[in-house]
Amino acid sequence: MNQLRWSLFILVLLFLAAWAPAGVAQPVPTPLSEDREAVIRDLARAHQLSAAQVASVRAVFDASPYISTGNPTVTHHPMTPSACQEMLAAAAVSIADPAFELICGAPLMAPLYDPATETPAEAHACIDQLEFPNIPCAYPVVWVRANEAAALCEAVGKRLCDAHEWEGACAGALEPPDYTFDLASAASASEAVATRRFAHNRAVEGQKSWSYGPVRRNGVCAMGSTKTDGCNGGDWRGCGSNTYPAGSFPACHSPLGVYDLNGNAAEHMNLPLAPDQMASRGSTILGVTEMKGSWFIFDTYKAHEDWCRWRAPFWHGSRVLDPASHHNYHLSFRCCKSLGPSRLHRPKVGRLSQDFEIDSFRPVSRLVESRKGPARKISQ
Repeated sequence: MNQLRWSLFILVLLFLAAWAPAGVAQPVPTPLSEDREAVIRDLARAHQLSAAQVASVRAVFDASPYISTGNPTVTHHPMTPSACQEMLAAAAVSIADPAFELICGAPLMAPLYDPATETPAEAHACIDQLEFPNIPCAYPVVWVRANEAAALCEAVGKRLCDAHEWEGACAGALEPPDYTFDLASAASASEAVATRRFAHNRAVEGQKSWSYGPVRRNGVCAMGSTKTDGCNGGDWRGCGSNTYPAGSFPACHSPLGVYDLNGNAAEHMNLPLAPDQMASRGSTILGVTEMKGSWFIFDTYKAHEDWCRWRAPFWHGSRVLDPASHHNYHLSFRCCKSLGPSRLHRPKVGRLSQDFEIDSFRPVSRLVESRKGPARKISQ
């Protein structure tokens, strides 16, 4: 009888534990939750976010089980953040530019302008110098949908970039928008994109260039990594985000001082199909998705074109604000910011310091290790 009573007592305890009110037990940290928390901490520190901004960023992260620097169980980065920091310091490379910060009113942004007719101080917009979270030597955030990218940009006081802004940042000159809104205006989104991209690409094909120069080259940008064995094209469980720390290839920058536009991770941009969808003109409804740039395997496998002003097909296309917009292991984004009539801003005291270091936590399993030692440094 005592044995039976004891068994019933244990069953009651297990039942009560299973139905305990939410919040009583703290969740056990996991490599993924630690990664996401580290991104938010680093972002808040590096860009001096307010409590309200941090809460908005966290809300976007919390609504997605995927936003991170990659699935830590299958991701293997070819370089550590500390190796990147040491390399940039040894080469005396500083990505942050105080003159840019004065113009843009925020650290690590570059003015968008046409050097043939304008000075940087005459820019009407700025673009992040690095992929989100826009911190030197931090891994880019991936597995983010286009609507989530737009929300994260808004949370930090910026906006998603229009396609022509990204193209200008890459090519070294911001040109007037050429979206040919009158072409295929009554067509479906996919038909309009196909018709307009054909016209656009044909018009600019003779001006091919890459962020680092007029000729495509290997070894200049973060494109020497590999896909996970067995990666089937976009599976969270089977495809690692094997990216490099942002800015770890110092020569991979455009004439306007924007880094990693080629390589590391492809990027969400807004492609407007009508004038009222242009983010650069204050649109809040936005247009359709376009993937820009290239990613971390392009030295060995060129999956598609990646010259600066090339416009991509309507791959996995949707409206930018569609909650089901595309995300995957090699797709990130960067933000833009419109400037008001007075384009010179006084930077906040305590902005990004030259010796800022990102959070030290990164799971050891995510680093590519040689058989003889720790994660190896990638030569440039």
